[in-house]
Amino acid sequence: MSVAKKEYKRVTVKSLIEMKSNGEKISMLTAYDYTMAKILDHAGIDVLLVGDSASNVMAGHETTLPITLDEMIYHASSVVRAIKRCLVVVDLPFGTYQADTKEALRSAIRIMKESGGHCIKLEGGSEVKNSIKRILKAGIPVMGHLGLTPQSIYKFGTYTVRAKEAEEAEKLKKDALLLQKLGCFALVLEKVPAKLAKEVADSLTIPVIGIGAGSGVDGQVLVTHDMLGMTHEFNPRFLRRYLDMYNGMNTAVKQYIDDVKTVDFPNEKEQY
Repeated sequence: MSVAKKEYKRVTVKSLIEMKSNGEKISMLTAYDYTMAKILDHAGIDVLLVGDSASNVMAGHETTLPITLDEMIYHASSVVRAIKRCLVVVDLPFGTYQADTKEALRSAIRIMKESGGHCIKLEGGSEVKNSIKRILKAGIPVMGHLGLTPQSIYKFGTYTVRAKEAEEAEKLKKDALLLQKLGCFALVLEKVPAKLAKEVADSLTIPVIGIGAGSGVDGQVLVTHDMLGMTHEFNPRFLRRYLDMYNGMNTAVKQYIDDVKTVDFPNEKEQY
């Protein structure tokens, strides 16, 4: 059932909570550069996530772990310069908040000051509650992230669905309530059973944005490069490709190469 959308000239943390209370679903995609962010913002996306997935998508690493705080700030700065309407959330990268609450605060402050991002996201529940508390006390909005947490990939050893067993599901529900109690404004649930995700979303007053978590949550997020079909090796069940840019771009580049080789490009109208 569709819900009438309220027009937001600028999406804020408060807007997302209002969307949930009004039953309006939240749209969220990743962005790592100026050009892509400008296109997505102009199209009307609600939230752009400058994800540590830039480690995979932009740099070609196997995991999200190698990306640094300086690199995240660089990507976030590029995105912020492009947008006029959407909310920009920036991931705290691995190693910048888990061990030391002071370092967590310093990392969050650097992102806010140097990139102009609007809020930060970090992974984990009770394990990182003290870091979350410290960041929130400084007035920095925090989005949580539970379920499959890619920064913990070597702990889990796999990217399969999380919280299928009762014990892990119970911990996830408790962590979700804890994050809300601490003051997080929203929560990402990644790759968890749809029934559990809906239960969590229904139990919270803050919005829950899912990726591989079914339709019963308050919004959806995908990696833009996957959604547009720029990647082609990654084929999880939750991914819907809205374009086939990989093959489209491949065809265009081959045509360009052929035109250059045959001196079809540039023609007389394409030179001075």
